[in-house]
Formats: sequence, structure tokens, C-alpha cells
Amino acid sequence: MGLHLLLSPAPEYSKNKMGNSDIVLVAGATGGVGRRVVDILRMKGIPVRVLVRNEEKARRMLGPDIDMVIGDITKEGTLKPEYFKGVKKVINAVSVIVGPKEGDTPDRAKYSQGIKFFEPEIKGDSPEMVEYNGMKSLINAVKGSVGLQNGKLVYGFEGNVSRTLDWGALDDVVMGGVSESTFQIDPNGSENGGPTGVFKGVVSTANNGGFTSARTRNFPLPEDLSAYDGLELRLKGDGRRYKLIIRTSPDWDTVGYTGSFDTIEGQWQSVRLPFSSLRPIFRARTVSDAAPFNPSKIISLQLMFSKFEYDGKLNPTFVEGAFQLPLSSIRSYIKDPITPRFVHVSSAGVTRPDRPGLDLSRQPPAVRLNKELGFILTFKLKGEDLIRESGIPYTIVRPCALTEEPAGADLIFEQGDNITGKISREEVALICVAALESPYGSGKTFEVKSVIPFSEPFTVDPENPPPEKDYNVYFKTLKDGITGKEILEPVS
Repeated sequence: MGLHLLLSPAPEYSKNKMGNSDIVLVAGATGGVGRRVVDILRMKGIPVRVLVRNEEKARRMLGPDIDMVIGDITKEGTLKPEYFKGVKKVINAVSVIVGPKEGDTPDRAKYSQGIKFFEPEIKGDSPEMVEYNGMKSLINAVKGSVGLQNGKLVYGFEGNVSRTLDWGALDDVVMGGVSESTFQIDPNGSENGGPTGVFKGVVSTANNGGFTSARTRNFPLPEDLSAYDGLELRLKGDGRRYKLIIRTSPDWDTVGYTGSFDTIEGQWQSVRLPFSSLRPIFRARTVSDAAPFNPSKIISLQLMFSKFEYDGKLNPTFVEGAFQLPLSSIRSYIKDPITPRFVHVSSAGVTRPDRPGLDLSRQPPAVRLNKELGFILTFKLKGEDLIRESGIPYTIVRPCALTEEPAGADLIFEQGDNITGKISREEVALICVAALESPYGSGKTFEVKSVIPFSEPFTVDPENPPPEKDYNVYFKTLKDGITGKEILEPVS
């Protein structure tokens, strides 16, 4: 079993942690849930950007000062990369538009009552275009900026996936020393018998030398790892202390943001280097006025074994002679506890149209009318599956019938896609925003309704509003891997 080390950041270099400047993108921001999500985020002081199709409508509804980008998830070419710069989380409230066949009032009063009260039809783009193709486009557009649960492979070999870099030796020979090193690929040297990189050589202090290193060529394009918290190295230790140096400038002789790490002899281990712990170093000296490390502009990497630490201190593990450091991978990571990066508003009922033995007369109209409504629930489920398979940390919220009632009623959270009932749009918006901060919501799919029956209206006394909910109480009850599809899939 390999070992896992987490190196504590040096306190004076914790200043470049990412904070509240991270933007939440709200897609579908002019819809009933979306606009309430925007209001709640702004009330909490969380930076928000909206992705909308109709600029005039959005400005009228959300105000002239809203951070807005104009695009349509059904037209991938409109989702420009610059729209997502700085976006670290997404709440997707985009939904296919269902409306009364006979038309509606300008403020969609009939729609707001719910489709129990009118003969519905799809207005505009089809469910396949919005819920499936649109989801695919949105996920592709945000994946790079919000990050992946298991990180991004920067270098190395993992199963059938590999990413090689061009490493070259950079030893004390440049200063008159005689140390020498190389970076090679051992085709069978990894812990699983597959390929691994190996940094190895002989280090000597003769002629005032004492260091060896291997440095990559500058990347063709800067590597943007701003969605992540650091780099994780999978390596086989030899008991020595090494350095990883990350450069954010294409210049050769420039500041390197540096982390030292200890290794355990003869053992495969994972070493995490938080970006917040990196020191700005130039020729073994700390550069006190260096710019903070920018993880969106990584240009090159360097591994080093040296007699010297920083600022005149010596490496306590240094010995002359041969050394060898197998390195099978370098990948970015999101630190624990991982919270959702993509919260999606879906719908209860998405697994029910094909469910055997279901009494359709007891089901919501969308279940009965799935085919007539362009297979609306079928494509909502396919869209959910894209999120679950994307690798992005997610929460999928499946509200029952949406109402214009205020938030505040007691709630029922369920899994398995069985419940019917109603829930306020305001409550769904509050749940979405709470999910962004909850590790208990990450990786979960659930249905939600209020305890109030359809036949009873729910009102709130403004003089005596209900207390704010701690949604973690509900999130903690949820389990991984339950979607309701289990009933549809035959057991093999």
C-alpha cells in the first residue's frame, strides 16, 4: 500500500490561496429558478456571472450592472472560451420551455401554475437540443475552468492514459561542477509493472557543485490549473529530499515557484504540493517581492536534487553519489473536502417513463406525456448522465412540481425517483446555492418536495418568517450512486 504525504504550506506563502473572487456562472438565469439563484448569490456577496440568450430581457430582469455573457447552449459556437475565465462553479437552471398550447399571458401566469392546469407543448428548441446536446456543450465549455474530481494528468502514465513531456538535464556543470543526471522512461518500472519516468544520476560537490536537475521544455501553451489546489506526484522514494520547481514565465533564467518534499526509501507514495505552499525562488534565494504564483500560466516543470535548500540552508538528506527517483505521474488535485463544482436543476420523474408496472394515472403529466413532449424526461435523464460521467464534482437536484409559493415549508429529500408533490422555486434556488458549499451534496442525485400537499396553499407570515434551513441536515442523508435507473437496468 503506498503512502500519502501532505506537506503543510509555509505560512508566509499562504497569501495566494483562491478566495471569494471565484465566479459562479448561472445558466438559465432568467428562468423562474435561475433568477432566484442570481438574487441569492448576490445577497451573499458571491461573484456571479449569467449566461443568457436574450440580453435585453436579462438586463431588465436582473439589472444593468449584472456580469453577463450572451450565448446559447444549443449553439456550441456561441460559448466562447473567454466567457468562462474565472468561473469556478456553475449552477445550471436551463430547461426546455413547456407552455400552454393555447398561449399564455406575457408574464407566463399559466406556466407558473404548473402543467396540471393546461394542455402543454414544447415551445422553441426540442428537449434533445436543450437537455442533451446543450448539456454536452455546456460541460465542454466549463470543464477546464471548474476542474475534475480526480484532477488533470500533467505528466505520466496511468492505466491506458499517458502524457509525456520533454525533459532535459540541467546540472551543476553549468557552474563548473561534475554532477550529471538524466530523465528516462523505464517501460516496466512502475508499481503496476507499466512505464514510469525515472530521474536519476550521480551528484558530486567537487568544484563547488552539488546539484542535479531535469527540466521540461516550455509547454507550447500555458497549462491552466487554476481550478485546482496543487500538484500530486506519484513516486518511489529513496529517502532523500527533492524539489519541484514550477515556472510561469517563458524566460529561461527566471523565478521558479518551488516546493520541497521528502521521500521514504523503497516505497511508492503520493506527495501533494499545495500551490499555496510554493516559494518564489531565484538561484536558491527567496524573492520577497515576487508576484503571487499564478496557476493559470504554468509554462515548465523542473525536478531537482540539491545540496542546498533556500537562503543558505542545507538539504539535511543530501549525500553524494548515485540517486534514483521513479516518477510515474504528476497530476493536479482538488483538496478535500471536495464540494460540487456543477449544480444542475433536473426534474423528478426522469427515470419513470420506461419503468415497468408504474400506474401512470398517479404520475405527473410529464411522465404520462413524455413522448408527446418530445421525450422531455428521457433527454433530461441523458443530460444528467453526461454530468455524472463528466468527472466534474456535481449535485443533481430533481424538484417535484415547481410553484410560485415562498420557501420555508418542511422538506422531504428522497432518492430513487419515486416521489410526487410540489416545491417552491425559491426553495430550489436556496438548495442549489447551499449545495455549492456542501461536501455532503457532492456526487449526489436526489428528488425534493415540500411536506405540503398540492391541495393546500403554503404562505409565510412576513412578521414571523420560518427559520433559515441548514440544508446539510438533508444532504447528509444522501447516498452515492442512487438515480432510479437501477430499476430500469437488468441485474447481470
